[in-house]
Amino acid sequence: MAVVFVAASKLPTPFAEFTMHGFLDEETGKEHIALTLGEIADGEPVLARLHSECLTGDALFSQRCDCGAQLHAALQAIAAEGRGVLLYLRQEGRGIGLLNKIRAYQLQDGGADTVEANELLGFAADLRDYSICKPMLDYLGVKSLKLMTNNPRKVSAMKGFGVLISERKPLQVGENPYNALYLATKADKLGHLLGRQHQDEHHD
Repeated sequence: MAVVFVAASKLPTPFAEFTMHGFLDEETGKEHIALTLGEIADGEPVLARLHSECLTGDALFSQRCDCGAQLHAALQAIAAEGRGVLLYLRQEGRGIGLLNKIRAYQLQDGGADTVEANELLGFAADLRDYSICKPMLDYLGVKSLKLMTNNPRKVSAMKGFGVLISERKPLQVGENPYNALYLATKADKLGHLLGRQHQDEHHD
């Protein structure tokens, strides 16, 4: 995996002053970043979020998904803890890209759910590649994660790449009338753990 570190700088935000680390995937040409706070290379589990880019949710305040709310909540949680890492992965639309995501939205406007729309366009439901995370975490010296996610596939994927997951922390925010079907589809077809019955899970 040819993911290489390029540069780092300070990034003041409303939550905290993070350090922003830039990485380049030389195989795809995609640029990814890590935001870090505090001492994360001490071997102790690190509060973490692996966030795939969602221009519409993260930057344009879309209510069709819960991505922007999850990004906001994750940065808040890391700031509150005073220590953590957020990997911002350039995998728009679960890997299909922005323009295909708009095509998928058009199909959803006609009644398809988020999985059906991807499949109608000829894509798998989720094309994200989490192998890019391992070299980024290795560079940062992170050994173990307290991972903020509702997606058990993400936990399994990271374990498969040799990343220790000490705990899964639910990140249920941003529900609204516009994304009810989207969230239901994530639970029913993609296995996301949503609902009060799923509390913090430990993976020792």
